[in-house]
Amino acid sequence: MNIKHVFFDLDHTLWDFDKNSKLTFQQIFEEQNIQLRINDFLEVYIPVNFEYWKLFREDKISKSDLRFNRLKDVFVALNYNVSDDLIITISEDYIKYLPNYNYLFEGTIEILDYLEEKYQLHIITNGFEEVQKLKIKNSGIETYFKEIITSESVGAKKPNPMVFEFALMKANAIPDNSIMIGDSYEADVMGAINSNMLAIHFANEVNPESGILTIQSLLELKQYL
Repeated sequence: MNIKHVFFDLDHTLWDFDKNSKLTFQQIFEEQNIQLRINDFLEVYIPVNFEYWKLFREDKISKSDLRFNRLKDVFVALNYNVSDDLIITISEDYIKYLPNYNYLFEGTIEILDYLEEKYQLHIITNGFEEVQKLKIKNSGIETYFKEIITSESVGAKKPNPMVFEFALMKANAIPDNSIMIGDSYEADVMGAINSNMLAIHFANEVNPESGILTIQSLLELKQYL
């Protein structure tokens, strides 16, 4: 592989979204005196949030719809009565507080230290511009990356080829010397492959039938890069 540029996804790949999100909701629930066990809430919220993000990636809902309706649906499912005004407050506080928690996946700093000596590193993320850049800065990994591309800056979301074409252009890279690493098979892996880039899937389980190189730990990248 003649790799010169390594593109990373952020959430669920370097930045431990589930852990940081849980801590954010715990803070909000305490402040707003919401009498729900956080694990009961997250058990419903995580799959609901996943489905809403899929709709958002496909441009079927707006950012405001995503932020409000994912919470509304969860409270309804849990039969917990909250006003629409409180849901709006929770959604706004969530975006405000989330970048204050910055746990990274095990091995993140070690692998970035290793890779930056050999490659130019970049981020491609579907997250919101104002939140993602704060996450990267506050977690202390900003200096590793030459280019940080958010879907909002492109006007499209992974797996749309426009995102990868824009990222390659910004990084002064070409598909043949670039690789994408991310947790989402659809958005990161297939998005990159359909843009003629190589890809590595960061996933809990390896699916040999997919034919896609899969790692279960970031430090496994040392075997390939």
